[in-house]
Amino acid sequence: MTQEERARRDAVLAAAEGWLATPYHHQGRVRGAGVDCATLLIEVYRAAEIVPHIDPRPYPPDWHLHRSAERYLGWVLRYAREVAAPGPADVALFRFGRCFSHGAIVEDWPRLIHAYIGQGCVRADATKAPLVGRPVRFFSPWPETL
Repeated sequence: MTQEERARRDAVLAAAEGWLATPYHHQGRVRGAGVDCATLLIEVYRAAEIVPHIDPRPYPPDWHLHRSAERYLGWVLRYAREVAAPGPADVALFRFGRCFSHGAIVEDWPRLIHAYIGQGCVRADATKAPLVGRPVRFFSPWPETL
């Protein structure tokens, strides 16, 4: 990993830490007021200048329970490519319901930062509930991996 890439990954992790303790709010994207797992990723990677402003709305809060279309995965694949193992500041996508519908930012696998209903934006361990045992895929948004 180059120094430049390390600095960019550190910027993502610092931006993600700034969202910790933000309450969960479907489609929210205001630090300290409300965020969901999708908008957390968008705002963090935008702040680190990895992706442009993205607005995936509208999306219903329970689409993943009733449809098989990989909406979330489709958005992630526009800006990242799948990798076998995650590095710091990569994306982990977990399957909930019928699709990969929950995103998190990897700190040091299995540690991550995500926004989860009822918890808000928190640090989590993917080896514990509610993530343990769920199918997971990893994505890297770094230009050198695209």
